[in-house]
Amino acid sequence: MLSVRFQRGLMLTGLVVLGLLQYGLWFGDKNLPDLLILRAQTERLEVANIKRQDELARLSAKVRDLKHGKQALETLAREELGLIKPDETFYQVID
Repeated sequence: MLSVRFQRGLMLTGLVVLGLLQYGLWFGDKNLPDLLILRAQTERLEVANIKRQDELARLSAKVRDLKHGKQALETLAREELGLIKPDETFYQVID
């Protein structure tokens, strides 16, 4: 049987080691709260990245249409520049 004094010393040593490990977990260089903050930031950045990728795909499709399709180019010229062909009549409707 171990003496009571040795048991107390062993328990105290165990508590000190456990305390040091907990200190490293909560307040150390790479602690748990920082990890949780970094995970939240990563999640936000991934969502923003997905939105940017969708926007890039939409813009790439528009550029591809403008480069290869006359209809898309003509539609853009009509809407943004007011293109009117020589044989067309322009009507402006005001509400």
